[in-house]
Amino acid sequence: MLDEVEDWLRRRSWSAADRPLGTLLAAKEAAGPAGTVSVVLPALDEESTVGEIVSVIRRELVERAPLVDDLVVLDSGSTDRTAAVAEAAGARVVHRDTVLPRVPAVPGKGEVLWRSLLATSGEIVCFVDADLREFSADLVSGTVGPLLTDPGIQLVKAMYDRPLEAGGAVVPAGGGRVTELVARPLLNLHWPQLAGFVQPLGGEYAARRSLLERLHFPTGYGVELGLLVDALDEAGLDALAQVDVGVRHHRHQDGQALGRMAATIYRTALERLVRTGRLKGDEEGLVRPLLTQFSRAADGAPEGGGGGGFVPHTHPVPVLERPPMAGVPEYRARRAA
Repeated sequence: MLDEVEDWLRRRSWSAADRPLGTLLAAKEAAGPAGTVSVVLPALDEESTVGEIVSVIRRELVERAPLVDDLVVLDSGSTDRTAAVAEAAGARVVHRDTVLPRVPAVPGKGEVLWRSLLATSGEIVCFVDADLREFSADLVSGTVGPLLTDPGIQLVKAMYDRPLEAGGAVVPAGGGRVTELVARPLLNLHWPQLAGFVQPLGGEYAARRSLLERLHFPTGYGVELGLLVDALDEAGLDALAQVDVGVRHHRHQDGQALGRMAATIYRTALERLVRTGRLKGDEEGLVRPLLTQFSRAADGAPEGGGGGGFVPHTHPVPVLERPPMAGVPEYRARRAA
C-alpha cells in the first residue's frame, strides 16, 4: 500500500504554478460548456473576511482573466453583514433557505454545500471557506487547473501549510489539529489509499459536478471526510489529486469546538464503515450521537454540589446525510432545462 500511495503522490500531486493561468484559459475555451466554473463560498457570520475573498476572485479570475463563470456566496443564516458585504464585493448571494425550500434546512456546512449544487450551474464546482485571510486567487485557479487540463481527474484538494496563530505567537505547522489527531489516523487505518492527502479536511477543493451530484453529503463538519471517502469509492484513487497552494490563514477554533468537530468526523467515518459492511452492528447504536463536554462552574461548584466543580454540556453529534443531488426531482428538472 505504501508503494501505491507514493506512486499516486508522484503522479497526482502538483503545485499551482505548474499550470499558468494562460494554459487554464486555453483549456477552458477548448472544453466549452464542460469547462464552466462555479465558485461557492459557504458563509455564516463572516463579514470580516468574505468581502476580501470575493473581491480578489472577481478582480483576478472574472475581470482580468475569465476563468470563473459564477461566484456565489451561500449564506447559511448569518446575523451580521455577511450577505451585504459579499454582494457589495461582487458575489451573487444566495440564502440557504431559498434553495429547495420544500426540504427544511438544518445547520451545518455540509447542508450548504449540498444545496449549492442546485444554486449553481458550472460543470466544475470549487468550494472555498469564507474565513480565510491573506487570500490569493491561485487557491481557486490551482485547484481548478487539473480538472480543466486532465479529463481523468474528478476531484482536487488544495494542500497548504496551516500556521497556528494565537496570542501573537505563530506555530508554523500548528494548525489542522483535528486533521492530525482524528482524520489522518482514521484514513490511514481504514482507507490507506487516501493517506497521501496532505489536507483531507481542507475546505478548499474543486470537483466535477458529475461526481458531486452522485455523492452523499453529511450535513455537518464530516462533509469533507465523507466526500473524499465516497469519491474514492465512486471514482477511484487515480481520479483524485491535490495541488500545493502555499499557506492558508484562517480563524482558529477553541478546543471544545474542535472536539465537537472531531466527534462528527468520527461518526461520519463509522457510518461509511457500516455502510460498506466493514463494521457490523446497528448503525444508530454504533456510536452515541451525543458528546458531553465540561466547563468549570462560575462559583467553583455546579448547582446542587458534586461534580468536582465542573458542569457538563451535552451536544448532538450530527448524523443526517443528504442523498445524492442527482436523485432530487428539482435538480433533475433544472439540469434537463
